[in-house]
Amino acid sequence: MKKVVLATFLACAVASSLPSAFAQDASSGAQAAPAAPAATDPCAAPPMAAAEYAVYNNAMTQTDLKAQAAALEQYLTQFPQSAVKANTLERIMALYAQTDGTKAGPAADRVLQVDPNDITALYLETLIHKGQADAIKDATAQQAELDTAAGYAQKGLAATKPACMTDADFNTKKTTFYPTFYSVIGYAAFNKKDSATAIDAYKKELAFVPLAATQTVGSPLADTFYLGQAYMQATPPDYLSCAFYASRALAYAPDNFKATISGTAKYCYHQYHGRDDDGYDGVMAAATANLNPPAGFAATVKPAPTPADIVNQVIATTPDLNTLAVGDKEYILQNGTPDQAAKVWDLLKGKSYQLPDVLVIASTATQLQVAVSEDAKQSKTADFTINLAASDDADKKLTPLQAKAAATKAAAIAAATAVGATTTVAGTYDSFTPNPIMITMKDGEVILPKAAAPKPVAHPAAHKPVAH
Repeated sequence: MKKVVLATFLACAVASSLPSAFAQDASSGAQAAPAAPAATDPCAAPPMAAAEYAVYNNAMTQTDLKAQAAALEQYLTQFPQSAVKANTLERIMALYAQTDGTKAGPAADRVLQVDPNDITALYLETLIHKGQADAIKDATAQQAELDTAAGYAQKGLAATKPACMTDADFNTKKTTFYPTFYSVIGYAAFNKKDSATAIDAYKKELAFVPLAATQTVGSPLADTFYLGQAYMQATPPDYLSCAFYASRALAYAPDNFKATISGTAKYCYHQYHGRDDDGYDGVMAAATANLNPPAGFAATVKPAPTPADIVNQVIATTPDLNTLAVGDKEYILQNGTPDQAAKVWDLLKGKSYQLPDVLVIASTATQLQVAVSEDAKQSKTADFTINLAASDDADKKLTPLQAKAAATKAAAIAAATAVGATTTVAGTYDSFTPNPIMITMKDGEVILPKAAAPKPVAHPAAHKPVAH
């Protein structure tokens, strides 16, 4: 499933968190700057000369947020070495986050120049760079921007509590900011198929937020689905975990997303369990009721038979292996024991077969690589190599008519064996390697469709003379 399907699902939640996170800081309106006593407490306001205090107090008492931001900018221009510079820059940043997004990023940059540990500025940088990444079409440039956002998020998670901030205030910021940090780290990793990092980040996000946040539209619910996809693209894939988390996202997703999410949930379930939906209701019930797979969950889902199980079953129920389809014989060569593979290969080696409807993967004048089994066709991966026999006309001196016919045939073969074409070939089984499966045939030939016989031309019947 394409990641873009849930773009609005995630983007709306991220975008809305930018102004709301700063609303309390920036919308408190006018407030006077208290005259500061001599500093005895390191967290007390530093002494401020009367002239500076007047300018600062005028800025802080502006009731319009844009006017307050402009006045504070003027204050810092007039007093660039202000003892409250860090606090002032953070307030300017919060005001811009509320009133002028184009200035919010540069304001955050200025805060981090003064205090690289400022968790609020790191949060704002994370959001801004994630939003910029979402707007980039070029995949390489987009990933670079996502990695930048994730870098700020990592720094945000590592940020320590300022000495003059209360534990309660810092915990409030963590509650607000950490889910976004984990979400952005997860998405940056997921987008470049770093499944281990994505899974770790998404699970930490889901563990951090209230359970109710995972059951309503927002980043945690969208990231529950991405978590399922991260398990699907892991090496090796964890299809049962994919089925669980995709099903949980399905349980709480809006109706317009359900069809797409269901496709991923069912795909992973089928990959783990087999091609039918038997037992899937139990997975859906468990995922609806639990944020993570409950204890003993895996034991409740029957896995699909292994390739070895399938080979044993086919051999046990097929008295004459010659009757097996080409794809079934290939499956045994690839997945059977050496003895089982040898038993099938003894039936094939040196025998000539015609293979219809093969997909051409690679083509030269002397060799074709083709996909024969349905799995090979789906993945567009060659499972047969056909070494073509030399043309009978190669050493003959041809008449002009024969040369013309040979050229016509060569052109037809070239068209039939173009990469991506479906054609019919014949050859003699010569050798094979089981993993990855590759069966080689010698004396290969391209079987062209027979030209339709010309239809006889209908002539009008002769008129008999009319007797008088």
